[in-house]
Amino acid sequence: MPDGRAADLGAAAASYDAAIAAAGGIDLQILGVGENGHIGFNEPTSSFASRTRVKTLAPSTRAANARFFDDPAQVPVHCLTQGLGTILEARHLVLVATGESKARAIAALVEGPITSMVPGSALQLHPHATVIIDEAAASRLTLGDYYRYTADNRPSWQVAG
Repeated sequence: MPDGRAADLGAAAASYDAAIAAAGGIDLQILGVGENGHIGFNEPTSSFASRTRVKTLAPSTRAANARFFDDPAQVPVHCLTQGLGTILEARHLVLVATGESKARAIAALVEGPITSMVPGSALQLHPHATVIIDEAAASRLTLGDYYRYTADNRPSWQVAG
C-alpha cells in the first residue's frame, strides 16, 4: 500500500509506482466501485493517465467510508491512491460490486460512454477486465439478459474445469 502518512506524499506516490515497476507490474488488481462511479478513490474527473497521487475525496465517498471510523469527522479528506493509469497497467482487473446502491454506477461503468465523470468506465479500455456483480447491482443494466446468456454460453476454453 502507498504510505498515506508519509511526510512527503508526492515522494511516497512516486516510490509506490517505482516499486510496482520494479516488481514487474501488477498481475491482478481487485477493485470496488463507489456510488459515484469512482474506483480506487479516483473521483469523477480523474485523468485516465493519472499515476499514484493525492486525491481529495468527495463528500459521498467520505460518508460511505465513515463506517470504518469511530467518528465520521475522522474520515480523511485526502488520500493517496493509485491513479487510473496505474490501475489500467495491471494485467487483469477484477471489479466486485453488490447491492442496489451500486446499480447506477455499474450501468454507467459497463454500458455508458467512457468518461472521466465515471472513472470506472476506464475498465472498458482494458483487455482483461472482469466485473462480478449480484442481481441487485445488475438491476439497471440494459443488456442484463444478454450478459447472462453470454455467461451461460461461454466457449469451453473459458470455462474453468
